[in-house]
Amino acid sequence: METTENIEKLDVTILEPRMKHPTIFEWFDNRKGGEAFVIHNDHDPKPLYYQLLGERGNTFKWEYLLQGPEVWEVKISKLTPEEGETVGELVAKDYRKAQVFKKYGIDFCCGGKKSVKQACEEKGVNPDQLEQELLATEKAEKGREADFDKWSPSFLADYIENMHHTYVRDAIPAIYEYTAKIARVHGSRHPELLEVAKHFTNIANELEAHMPKEERVLFPYIKQLEEARKNNVKLEKPAFGSIQNPINMMEMEHEHAGNELEAIRELTNNYILPADACATYTVAFKKLQEFEDDLFRHIHLENNVLFPKALELEKEVLK
Repeated sequence: METTENIEKLDVTILEPRMKHPTIFEWFDNRKGGEAFVIHNDHDPKPLYYQLLGERGNTFKWEYLLQGPEVWEVKISKLTPEEGETVGELVAKDYRKAQVFKKYGIDFCCGGKKSVKQACEEKGVNPDQLEQELLATEKAEKGREADFDKWSPSFLADYIENMHHTYVRDAIPAIYEYTAKIARVHGSRHPELLEVAKHFTNIANELEAHMPKEERVLFPYIKQLEEARKNNVKLEKPAFGSIQNPINMMEMEHEHAGNELEAIRELTNNYILPADACATYTVAFKKLQEFEDDLFRHIHLENNVLFPKALELEKEVLK
């Protein structure tokens, strides 16, 4: 097994800007499964993560070794083919598995492109125990859960907009009011509530800017792609180059919102109410949990179901 000390390091800071990403991709492509290298940079290379994910899929592990402020180092490991299906792929096939992943704190929406093995390693979860629980969900009687993976991209986009975007817009004002109130009333005894209110404000601002971009640009383009396929028409490449570019941006924003929700869950100790919680305190925590559940499903449907369908669709219809 390779240790960090004997892994080859690529100093990105000495490369011309136009050569940075191509060189990193070349290094990655030259690795065999199980091998790794480290990139050394002077800023967070997170945009590279999304490009690598978009162009190479779930074939790598991304691990920060140093995180600024002056030096950033990331270990990029090439996964072996046998490391299995991703968390998102499993949930896309059977959404009942989402509850198992959620139980162990494994992110199936923003982190859905990780293999189950990788997710277990990062969370310290016994993979054999997790597998048994996932198998148990398959044996359980299947309820009325919609098979989203069989829906057309256009129909799925409409569903997300009408169900999840509408829910978010309706829920934000009430939760904002509740979190602000309990921070004001209980903040002196429970200072974490001040942070909860700040994190929710960040989520609200992120989503209120995020959803219109999907509704005005990304979703209409997906519908245009599907219409072109139906009519056997070839389309010119759009102004943004490829649908992968707006998808990368949407996934990055999804991750930001997911991180804010994770911070709220940690601050509230998984939404456990203190002894002096009033009615508003109780309602605020219940609404935050409901919001989290909806957003996880919302992001999962986009990252793990809609976006892969759209990428395949674009390959079929672009000239």
